[in-house]
Amino acid sequence: MTDKAMKINDDDAFLRRLDRHHDELRWLYMELYDNSDMFKELCDNMYRFYTERRESLKASDLERENDPDWYRGNDMLGMQLYIDNFGGNLKGVEEKLDYIKKCNVNYIHLMPFLDTVDGRSDGGYAVADFRKVKENLGTMEELRHLTEVCHKENINVCMDFVMNHTSSDHEWARRAVAGEGEYMSRYFFYDSIDIPAQFEQTMPQVFPTTAPGNFTWLPEIGYHVMTTFYPYQWDLNYKNPRVFNEMMYNFLFFANVGMDIIRIDAVPYIWKELGTSCRNLPKVHTIVRMMRMIGEIVCPSTILLGEVVMEPVKVVPYFGTVEKPECHLLYNVTTMATTWHSVATRDVRLLKKQLDAVASLPKNYTFLNYLRCHDDIGWGLDYDTLGTYGMQEIPHKKYLNDFFSGRAGNSCSLGELYNDDPVTMDARFCATTASMCGIEKAENENDSEALDRAIRFDLTLHAYMFMQSGIPIIYSGDEVGQPNDRSYREDPLKRDDSRYIHRGAMRWDLAELSKKKGTVPNRIFEGLSKLEKLRRSEKAFAADADMRTIETKDQAVLGISRNYEGEQLIGVFNFSEFEKTAWLDLPGICTDLMTGDECEAGAVELPAYGFKWLKTV
Repeated sequence: MTDKAMKINDDDAFLRRLDRHHDELRWLYMELYDNSDMFKELCDNMYRFYTERRESLKASDLERENDPDWYRGNDMLGMQLYIDNFGGNLKGVEEKLDYIKKCNVNYIHLMPFLDTVDGRSDGGYAVADFRKVKENLGTMEELRHLTEVCHKENINVCMDFVMNHTSSDHEWARRAVAGEGEYMSRYFFYDSIDIPAQFEQTMPQVFPTTAPGNFTWLPEIGYHVMTTFYPYQWDLNYKNPRVFNEMMYNFLFFANVGMDIIRIDAVPYIWKELGTSCRNLPKVHTIVRMMRMIGEIVCPSTILLGEVVMEPVKVVPYFGTVEKPECHLLYNVTTMATTWHSVATRDVRLLKKQLDAVASLPKNYTFLNYLRCHDDIGWGLDYDTLGTYGMQEIPHKKYLNDFFSGRAGNSCSLGELYNDDPVTMDARFCATTASMCGIEKAENENDSEALDRAIRFDLTLHAYMFMQSGIPIIYSGDEVGQPNDRSYREDPLKRDDSRYIHRGAMRWDLAELSKKKGTVPNRIFEGLSKLEKLRRSEKAFAADADMRTIETKDQAVLGISRNYEGEQLIGVFNFSEFEKTAWLDLPGICTDLMTGDECEAGAVELPAYGFKWLKTV
């Protein structure tokens, strides 16, 4: 085949995809911006980014177009990590890929790595340059090389794409401060307090304690600028088509670097309208839908993960519809918070209700499930339902924070509060999974019995997470039971942010200990490995399996059933420190997948904080 013929065939793929989406994309764009010149520029640049894609990425595009559910398989397992904490820099992460594969992980989420300014970074979410890697982490070429190596090892790569705002140190912001109107129009600038005051009447505050208000006064230029999160994070104005186009070019740039999954940060905040909450507005969905189509035209092997912090039934609109999809993946945030509520109360009733709500959704809606992530745990629970259990919001939040701080409820957890508000009596919570399960406390007290129980509970919670529908994500260090790291208090740039207690550097000494039989890291690593391999091999873990909760006759014991093509798995999980019996409405004999032993299906004995995965026979 001649080079010319290959070029024509290459263009055919782009033209075919463009033809499929062009009319809807143009209609939505013109409805939002009514600017045909800017739409033409967008299409021209989409083609440019397409032609710049590596041949290996184009091959992946074709392969995944033919297998659009590639990311929904029960072999998918993610790991979230900070580049500097995990490997020092990008080259260091590349050197650790063998370890990642030993963890059975085939999807790594690289936490924010773009250029930021120390002291004004919000953990990397205040981006100063969308085309530059933070210097201490490496270069864009090293990032590109990492994705190439990952793809050869069948590891997918995910990054955070911060669309809602830029850093006040970004070139656009600096030029806006210099008085350039074109760049001022990319943000929300007001020379009097009148309009900001009107916004404040209906806009909730994200951080009322640490960053009150939604605007920041800039005395040097005499303007107020919208800053929903922190004063150094300036909200972008998506009513300006230049903002949308340029951010889409950044999106396509990273798709070409080799990103398989792009996490859209703070999706609900993207569109602002006076007189509204400026959250979850209809035009947010217009933007995400256009982004989905642009990806499917230029880089269909790259998928979108939306960060939408609401309960599953309320985040559903961000999946879009079957005919007009938006995000491929969303976080199961509320279930995570409710899991830890269940730990503190030894009561799984609310958790059952939420799991059944998720199970009732269409099976093509794919959630990411996790026990911990880089962020704090906020207690945004269903207080209407909890009220019927006698749990009122303010005292219950206080109890949860006291419990996980080790001050109430016979707790074995150790951790710290975040954004503690003495007026509202509200706070969020920070700690590693191992420390919340009691491993840190048991080791501190040299209590072997408590340590056995804590390790068992750590594995129980992971086993429960793997039983949910969706993709499980583990936080780097959890695979070896890494405890809290309080050294952040010695760093002046971190000491006021307690989230760094669970963002400590990877303990490679613990990873080394995971090879030594009987150690805490070994028991956790080997236990997780067995769970992960079973999840890959058992048919009932298929994405399209029917999942539902089942009655156990004990509100401290959660029961989950998975059924697929005639095979059934039952998971029973004890959320209490007492031995329990799960009374199941199942006749016959089951096989315990963890031990290979057979047991009666009707009455399943569980140790304190223990679990069983049972296969019906």
